Amino acid sequence: MLSWLKKWYTHKFSDPQVVVLFLMLLIGFLAIYWLGGILAPLLVAIAFAYLLEWPVARLSRMGLSRSISTTLVVMTFLTLSTLILMWIMPLFWHQGRTLLRDMPIMIEQGRQYLLELPDAFPGMISTEQVNIFMQSVDERLMAFGRDMLSLSLASIVDLVALMIYLILVPLLVFFMLKDKKLLQERFTALLPSERKLISQVWHEMNLQIMNYIRGKILEIIIVGAVSYAVFAMFGLNYPLLLGVLVGFSVLIPYIGAAVVTLPIALVALFQWGFSAQFGYLMLAYGLIQALDGNLLVPLLFAEAIDLHPVFIIVAVLFFGGLFGFWGIFFAIPLASLVKATITAWSTRVHPATEVPE
Repeated sequence: MLSWLKKWYTHKFSDPQVVVLFLMLLIGFLAIYWLGGILAPLLVAIAFAYLLEWPVARLSRMGLSRSISTTLVVMTFLTLSTLILMWIMPLFWHQGRTLLRDMPIMIEQGRQYLLELPDAFPGMISTEQVNIFMQSVDERLMAFGRDMLSLSLASIVDLVALMIYLILVPLLVFFMLKDKKLLQERFTALLPSERKLISQVWHEMNLQIMNYIRGKILEIIIVGAVSYAVFAMFGLNYPLLLGVLVGFSVLIPYIGAAVVTLPIALVALFQWGFSAQFGYLMLAYGLIQALDGNLLVPLLFAEAIDLHPVFIIVAVLFFGGLFGFWGIFFAIPLASLVKATITAWSTRVHPATEVPE
């Protein structure tokens, strides 16, 4: 057994390029794990830089300089983002306050539904079980209220952090796009001269990350906008709030769609009860999810996702547990990175067996 492990280790790690790649990945994962809070503005800037690289490159190919292209794209993006936020945020805030105001009525209505269950299903559900469940719900709501209060008390600190984001992130995005080639050259200079394996993994991942981030942002916007339009057309309460929730649910593949179904169904149930309107709304919502999974995702991520759904779910759970939100957002690129590294590592010819050119 020991001899086999020694032979395997010698075969896989005798190449300096493999060791360098392994150390780079290890240092990167540890840095994000321990310094994730400090590096958060940098991660946000990297995501937006990948998103805006395509229009900058297009303008550059049309004859504009890289500096002018970057300035035009970043200014246009900031202007559109500001206008959209100025329209969405007041509506989002108003619907959020309305939901909190209506929450006691919804809870009482839900309590009445539950108290009717022992009569509808005698011998299966007892009044005592319903009371225990409602007591548990009340305790969780009280805990949620305390958390929201503590969050509001810490809002000043969050506001300062938000102001830092609003200043640092656009500057980082601008310089990352404007000096992309210079930054790549400086980073490449730090690597050893023998970096064929690193380049192989990097070129594969660079294209996948760019396609993934651009596709994911477009998916959030399209799914959120269509959901909002459908909810508003049906007259569902809090349509913008629920539409934004559905949009951001696509960040968590498979799991997000299942989780976000519950609040939509509850709001519709409290508003209409078990009626035809409730059924039509849930049917329309199911159609949105089906079109997203079977049409939109293959169209947007044809070049970015080549992973089995089981691996995607495991990656979301694993990297989300390690890195929080950014682990969830980058779960698929990180899983693709692991896959590309293992593929390049496994198919690499041992230096001793390489045929000289």
